[in-house]
Amino acid sequence: MKLESKLRIVLLLIVGISTANSLLAQQSTNGGAARPNIVLILADDLGYTDISPFGSEIRTPNIARLAAEGISFTNYHTAGSCAPARAMLLTGVDSHRNGVPNIPEALPPEQSAYENYQGVLGDGVVTLANLLQDAGYHTYMTGKWHLGHTPQLLPSARGFDRTIAMADTGADNWEQRTYLPIYDRANWYADGEEHTLPDDFYSSEYFIDKTIEFIDSNAEDDTPFFAYIPFQAVHMPVQAPREFSDKYTGVYDQGWTVMRERRRVAAEAAGVIPAGAEAVVTPGTLIWDSLTAEQQRHHARRMEVYAGMVDAMDMHIGRLMDYLESIGEYEDTIFIFTSDNGAEGSGLISPTGTSVLGEWFNDVGYSADYETLGERGSFNAIGPSNASIAASPLAYYKFHASEGGLRVPLVISGPGINYQGTMTDEFVFVTDLTPTILELVDVNNHDGNWDGKEVEPIIGSGFSRFLAGNSVQIHHASEAIGYELGGNSALFKGDYKIVINPAGQNETEWHLFNIKSDPGETKDLATDQADLLAEMLADYEAYVEANNVLPMPAGYNRVGTIFKDGFR
Repeated sequence: MKLESKLRIVLLLIVGISTANSLLAQQSTNGGAARPNIVLILADDLGYTDISPFGSEIRTPNIARLAAEGISFTNYHTAGSCAPARAMLLTGVDSHRNGVPNIPEALPPEQSAYENYQGVLGDGVVTLANLLQDAGYHTYMTGKWHLGHTPQLLPSARGFDRTIAMADTGADNWEQRTYLPIYDRANWYADGEEHTLPDDFYSSEYFIDKTIEFIDSNAEDDTPFFAYIPFQAVHMPVQAPREFSDKYTGVYDQGWTVMRERRRVAAEAAGVIPAGAEAVVTPGTLIWDSLTAEQQRHHARRMEVYAGMVDAMDMHIGRLMDYLESIGEYEDTIFIFTSDNGAEGSGLISPTGTSVLGEWFNDVGYSADYETLGERGSFNAIGPSNASIAASPLAYYKFHASEGGLRVPLVISGPGINYQGTMTDEFVFVTDLTPTILELVDVNNHDGNWDGKEVEPIIGSGFSRFLAGNSVQIHHASEAIGYELGGNSALFKGDYKIVINPAGQNETEWHLFNIKSDPGETKDLATDQADLLAEMLADYEAYVEANNVLPMPAGYNRVGTIFKDGFR
């Protein structure tokens, strides 16, 4: 046989083996059907009722379409701030074991000496992207990472094939610059290399543009993809194109008291909260009628921009949905939409538009002026009073262990979801999503061993059987799920929750609530059900011990820690 013929045969064998492996990667082990694509969409600082299916006045028709085609979870809980939520979402591992118990910027030095208190993903955890990549998926990520920015910590080193990543806690949405004076620059990376943003950049648009580009680059090979899209919307600086913000002109002129109740009523009518559920006024909320007309005007515009940013995000999500329909992949795609935590309530901007960062604003060219709010060069944040609208009817907001900090919308649709337009109040925790996705696409859990080494096991409960309609329960009523971030703590068990917020609210006593019947946490049951409180406190102590949860140092102050080095 001639050498050329032998080479031709070898090449054909190689191609055949490669093709077979590719086909196997696309097929599930239980029947040979092609595995579905996965689109995991993560909003940033989106409040509980900020999407129209949950009672919002903000127009989100594309997210509403996903809700109509699938199931919405009204009792889904995550972490109270960005990085811990993202780490748990992508690993299924508790934040105190995956290396991210707090945002790195807020870690006190007394804790950062410990291995699992670095604020970046540890070496001992495996990401969802790692597992899907091993199973033959294309894996893409576009958006905010916030889990480390050294080469070994970037998403390109944690299972993602193609990436556009903003590595910090936040950044400007219009241009490549930092949003707080704790960074020297905005750290952007493309496929692990430093990246320069285009001149026409707007974050939500750019993330979807790049997602489509990544998917399109492999559209002909019939390999399923996993696209993780962690938006910057609606993290501060809250910014949106004027045509979106102006849609909401006048909507918030009556103030947060009216809008918070309007949201509560709409959420009740939609079945998001139980009939008769009450709401409390979060401490620190200003009295709307005590403000001057100019102050009211400024506060209302801040919410108009916020609504515009949510609206714009939804529109760009719709662009991705349209693209997937155009290439015949929409029906074969699992969509998951949620938020990393509750609404942001930081008071960086005063009712008149001045800021504690005013001197730095002047240095870098930021403005909080009414006329240009939300546009290029502006800095906007909705503040704690407006955050009570976004969280309605829940108490508090981001960083707190109260429901307004932890409870956010979750919408799932696509293959394997045997529901349409359904809402459920079944309890779900953020660590449950990774094992659920793995079950839905028939990819094995690593079970604590991956790539020849021991790793942190996934602790979440997969609920694909619930999504298929084959189970009525996700967590057993006796199962205790603990949580701690920055000293604020909670534990969930059945319909009940214990919670304490020492950081920021100086609480010294635990509260007990039935969060199924009382999501607004209006009726403290700690006295009436003292035995249950004691039982759940014991469960929390067991959680602390099992996960090496460190106590917060005396006098810990999150804001002071973040700005410990002063303004740069």
